[in-house]
Amino acid sequence: MAYRKLGRDNKHRRSMLANQTKDVIMNEAITTTETRAKEVRKFVDKMITYGKDGSLVSRRKALAFLHNDTEAVKKVFDELAPRYKDRNGGYTRILKTTERKGDDALMVILELVK
Repeated sequence: MAYRKLGRDNKHRRSMLANQTKDVIMNEAITTTETRAKEVRKFVDKMITYGKDGSLVSRRKALAFLHNDTEAVKKVFDELAPRYKDRNGGYTRILKTTERKGDDALMVILELVK
């Protein structure tokens, strides 16, 4: 699977993606750059797919990726997975907003589909 390096080393990138994934799960929307949103979308979709599976192995995989954040995993398995039980993927949406003032990076809102 091809991925973007996002100008970070492996540990920093993985941590940043996990934290942004947690933010999307807990707040159901975040504002970030377009390239980060496209990467985070993959992981949010994967976490919801784990929640739909519902097995102990899936719960442990989600906990491992989300740095043992039990609140986020509980929300995925108890709230988000039942919400998307009839949907086969495409749990997130990217809405373009403006360019960031400092470096003209395209800013977007990454949100869960209602």
